[in-house]
Amino acid sequence: MTWTFTDDVDVFLDAAGPWLTTRPAESTVVWTVTAALRRHGPHAYGDHDPVLGWWRGADGEVAGTLVHTPPHPASLNGLPPEAVAPLMAARRLTLVNADRATAVAVAAHWPRHRVVEELRLYRLGELAPPSPAPGGRARPATPADRDLLLRWYAAFAVDIGGPAGQVGRHARAVDERTTEGRLTLWEHDGVPVSMAGISPRTAGTARVAPVYTPPGHRGRGYAAAVTAEVSRAARDAGADEVLLFTDLANPTSNGVYTRIGYRPLSDRLVVGAEDTSG
Repeated sequence: MTWTFTDDVDVFLDAAGPWLTTRPAESTVVWTVTAALRRHGPHAYGDHDPVLGWWRGADGEVAGTLVHTPPHPASLNGLPPEAVAPLMAARRLTLVNADRATAVAVAAHWPRHRVVEELRLYRLGELAPPSPAPGGRARPATPADRDLLLRWYAAFAVDIGGPAGQVGRHARAVDERTTEGRLTLWEHDGVPVSMAGISPRTAGTARVAPVYTPPGHRGRGYAAAVTAEVSRAARDAGADEVLLFTDLANPTSNGVYTRIGYRPLSDRLVVGAEDTSG
């Protein structure tokens, strides 16, 4: 039983890819992160090299992964309980995103910890259009929307407490997704009032993100409408599973998504070590 680490995404996928394909929905973040690393290089998410790891159990088969792209939390996927202590001995981790049981096991290795965020992964069941339907219509974002989209990406990052200094990454995401038709706007009376994006389809799955409505337009059903539209389009384009994450601290968004047909799949925690030096 052992961990292996690399900064080479192709080496990682050669080893762990077959296992990841057996759990495509639960591995959605791994697939999208590794796709970005392949497309944009090792610094797609920041200045530090990524750390990619896989755990082999007693039978020699892969049974869990780590994907860490600082400054983002280390994402742990599918770890059996016996993999946690060797991981903590091998790597200095201070912020992780993992299923509840694994997150609790990791936190037990720190003198003190805090729960930063509680997340729920949903999968789309039977899509239900928002009722009552809001006024307006969906349309693809275009290069003419770039300045607006950059402002909304920055505001979304603030809303979710994301890392600072991501202007370049936001610009790349906006340009890439606009070119590829993966950003959709909801317009009301000709004015954009909400947006939703969709990830590239990998391992048969697509994930809705980000979804953002400016504060002045919230509570009118626009987020539900634009999310339903991108979800329908992803399914029509061939996605076997359409997924999204929510913050469990936001009952409004969780209610929105369940009303249009999303069903809970699993919960995850983001937990961080607290500094005890002072």
